[in-house]
Amino acid sequence: MGAVLFLPMKISPRLLIIAPHSSYRIAPYLQAAESLGVDVTIASAGEHSLISVINKGLHINFAEPEQALAGIIKAAEKTPFAGILGTDDMSVALAANAAKALGLTHNPPEAALLARRKDTARTCLQKNNVLVPAHRRIELAEPITSQLAALEYPCVLKPLAMSGSRGVIRVDDLESAQHAIARIITILREVEEPEEAAAVLAETFIAGYEVAYEGLLSNGELNTLALFDKPDPLNGPYFEESYYISPSRLSDDVQKEITDTVAAACQAYGLRQGPVHAELRIDANNKAWVMEIAARTIGGECARLVELATGQKLEKLVLADLLNLPLPSIKFKGGAGVLMIPIPRAGILRRIEGITAARSVKGIEEVVISVRDGHELVPLPEGSSYLGFIYAITNSAAEAESALREAHRHLNIVTAPLFKIAGAPS
Repeated sequence: MGAVLFLPMKISPRLLIIAPHSSYRIAPYLQAAESLGVDVTIASAGEHSLISVINKGLHINFAEPEQALAGIIKAAEKTPFAGILGTDDMSVALAANAAKALGLTHNPPEAALLARRKDTARTCLQKNNVLVPAHRRIELAEPITSQLAALEYPCVLKPLAMSGSRGVIRVDDLESAQHAIARIITILREVEEPEEAAAVLAETFIAGYEVAYEGLLSNGELNTLALFDKPDPLNGPYFEESYYISPSRLSDDVQKEITDTVAAACQAYGLRQGPVHAELRIDANNKAWVMEIAARTIGGECARLVELATGQKLEKLVLADLLNLPLPSIKFKGGAGVLMIPIPRAGILRRIEGITAARSVKGIEEVVISVRDGHELVPLPEGSSYLGFIYAITNSAAEAESALREAHRHLNIVTAPLFKIAGAPS
């Protein structure tokens, strides 16, 4: 009888993903991990989640970061992790602290925390000669009117740590600023972090063309994944994003200015590893002003555009870079775009007409409606969601934009007024 040959068992790397249990980023990261043969544990507050991978994962309390960190370290002692990833603004600092404690690839925790806070981030960039708007904090515990009277108008008021343009309002005079502050204070009632609820950031309005940048940091070196044009003017009073178009139609010199500015901002923060999502404005002199630098990926359907620029899904690129797994890159030669379907007015959604016609437009790849009939629609600045997404793939960026605009014209959003019962909680 011949000898039995035992082949060594291939051990899959184990990844910890830290995310809010309701995060829409969890699903694409799980799909990416499965395609790479990576085992995943989800760390969230979803102890009672109906989603099994969250329910069976590691349960932590984001409001108790030290306790959450201890729980992660204890779990790693039983079965070590090869990498730790924070998916959202609220989880990247905890992920950095956990990875540092376990000797894994990580951003400095202070850098990850800095990228979350708009006030301290602006101050840091200004000290390092990166273009950011002139800014100051409006302290809500102090007399507000005198602080607003000292501002130069027009300016933009915004929460210290919210994303998706929520609570961001342009104001042109003292009266509009007072109304805006009252609205933002109402929004801030949801914020649990006392420091983030204690002030509002006021900054000079920068006129110009807006872009979104997606990149990956590897040992401090920034690699560009995609640059998106935002062809609609974003002049306020609210800043609801709509069209993202790729590839960018800006000149090579302007694109280099954007990349150099993002790299300088990351260096100023101290970011060295992982995804970077940036929003910038290009002024009349082709100078790039930083609106936002986040130590995470772009979200939603926009992430699908990165796949066209690289040949790989964005989440797959992030995981492969974190775990040192090789991936080929395939350049896309056409054009693509996504429209985040804006909410036209507040009310109850009755129906959306014209979806079939929108899908039939040449170049339209998909129309995704995210809300159901009967859903309460809340536009910006109080709202934080979209009706859905329209996705286009064409031969050029110009054709992608044209297809999206035509498809959008076919949609008719039918709403009914929302009547609040007197005395009922809002």
